[in-house]
Amino acid sequence: MLKVALGFALLPVFQQSSFAEDVRVNTYIENATFFRKDVGLSKFRNTLQIEAEKTYKSSGAFSNVSLSGTFRLTYDGVYDLNDEDFGEKAGRAISIENIAAGPGSTVPFGEGLALPFTFDNANNPNEGLIVLGEQLHATDGGVAMGVPVRPCDTDSRGCINGYLDKDMQELRSPELNDRLDFIRELYVDFDFNLDNGSIISTRLGKQQVIWGRTDLFRVLDVINPVDYSRNNIYDELEDIRIPMWILKTDYRMGATETFDDVNLQLIWNFDRFRPNDLGQCGQPNVIIDAGCFFRGMNSLWENGGTVANFAGGVAATDFGPGQIGIRQANLPSWSLSNSQVGLKFEGVLGDLGFSLNALSYRSQMPSLRANIQAQNAFTGEVGLWPALIAFDINFPRLTMLGGSMDYYSQGIDTVFRVEASHTSGEEFGNTLREDLYSESDVVRYVLGADKSIFIPFLNDKTAFLFSGQIFGQHILDYEREERLLGTAGIPDWEENWTATLLIKGWWMNNRLSPQILAAHDVRASATAVSLSVEWIVNDNFKFTGGVNFKLGTGARKFDDCRTCNPWSPFTASFPEHTPGSTLGLQGFEPLGRFQSGPIGMAQKEDELQFTLRYSF
Repeated sequence: MLKVALGFALLPVFQQSSFAEDVRVNTYIENATFFRKDVGLSKFRNTLQIEAEKTYKSSGAFSNVSLSGTFRLTYDGVYDLNDEDFGEKAGRAISIENIAAGPGSTVPFGEGLALPFTFDNANNPNEGLIVLGEQLHATDGGVAMGVPVRPCDTDSRGCINGYLDKDMQELRSPELNDRLDFIRELYVDFDFNLDNGSIISTRLGKQQVIWGRTDLFRVLDVINPVDYSRNNIYDELEDIRIPMWILKTDYRMGATETFDDVNLQLIWNFDRFRPNDLGQCGQPNVIIDAGCFFRGMNSLWENGGTVANFAGGVAATDFGPGQIGIRQANLPSWSLSNSQVGLKFEGVLGDLGFSLNALSYRSQMPSLRANIQAQNAFTGEVGLWPALIAFDINFPRLTMLGGSMDYYSQGIDTVFRVEASHTSGEEFGNTLREDLYSESDVVRYVLGADKSIFIPFLNDKTAFLFSGQIFGQHILDYEREERLLGTAGIPDWEENWTATLLIKGWWMNNRLSPQILAAHDVRASATAVSLSVEWIVNDNFKFTGGVNFKLGTGARKFDDCRTCNPWSPFTASFPEHTPGSTLGLQGFEPLGRFQSGPIGMAQKEDELQFTLRYSF
């Protein structure tokens, strides 16, 4: 906090330093204060951002030479001001559902059915915990576990080394880390002019590379990972993309006999791999609650723990370390073979713009792979057990092919936008497989349209912007079937669609701008609605206020692999129960989250949101 305050105090001095005329500096300070229903303060983020650019004189064949940098530092006071929900005092002693003793019965964490090889409650105390998914639903006969929620320097349980292991300093000020994220962007631009009139335009450094033509949904725009812990899916992508060290080179050919403009772009992301930041359990924003599932499962592997309604599908059960859970995250090390390469061909023909894209990259979303060495809780033997819920986190190599198009129809004064991609090598949880995952190709697409419409009785001087999109996803190699006790297979939907609608207006010479943004997940039957007003008070000061609320059915149940029978005959439901074969017993946790999606899993995150920004 002291560092932020000192930085704010030095800003006027920095701003008034004697720069040359070819240097431009823009600076802003911002406070974002959010209040969440039934929680209270969920964000008190203070941001300092400095954007600077220095241009250089042309020399020989080189032109448009410049050096640009963006530097950002934040301090989120929610971890100090609301430490009982998100800080060092978060969590409590919990009880775990045990319906073997009757409907609604519970036992304290650490007092479940003890298997021959169990855990020591002294090393894994019943404190600083929540029950997985408790903010959304009761356990309701399903599986659940205790999840540590305090910062990793206060409570290291469940902190996955190198992946989700943020201490208090990194939660308060996430840019102050070993990846130097306070350097948000730092790159050099230059053009090399060829004799034939073409131009080779290059940008080298830490940057965001934006592919695609649509908003919110990432179909082609997958070069940079995303920080969802900042504000789930609701911040502008420009603010939550994680910049990477990249070489971007464009061969600008200009007009040809066929096209009005043609460009060929090469991307080389040579930075060390980074996944999406899904949020660590204990942060206000943990997209689809995945970080809580990961932390609870890693704590189970490292320390053991009590799992609700497990033995026989009804008895809370104490597991020992190294039996079930998440063992580790296998983050790809840096090498040339692990770098990421992309190629884009784009052109313009009249009112039509298009691109063809290809990218070889690592999945920024985690994949859980079972079939790792684990201990049999009944015999103590260490080995590979079919369909045992013991995992490593991996990030598989993917290949994406796709394209985009936008078209301006003058007759109806509307812009139409299309994006589509085919990705091979993606991995999905699959309770029908012994490894508990399978690989599939995936097709994604977005259709969008933008139109300005006058509504005279509201504003007869300025038109309103109407922007609609529909995002679709189709898993090509889909597996799901009915078993004795319920549906098993891939929990994600084979096909799903999410639609968005933005309506935005302007008053007071465009200084007052209200908007409505709604998103609806069709399969999850979940809707998010954001109402906000932006008021540009003067050239320096801007205020934004709004409310974000969700509607829908919330969490859903799916096969949780309690009946997968990994340690036959001890875990068999009947003599003929095949080892590694699920019967499909259902629960909310952990796989129902993939049916609920990011909107459905945020049903209890209605918020009032206020942002003040001062630019100078």
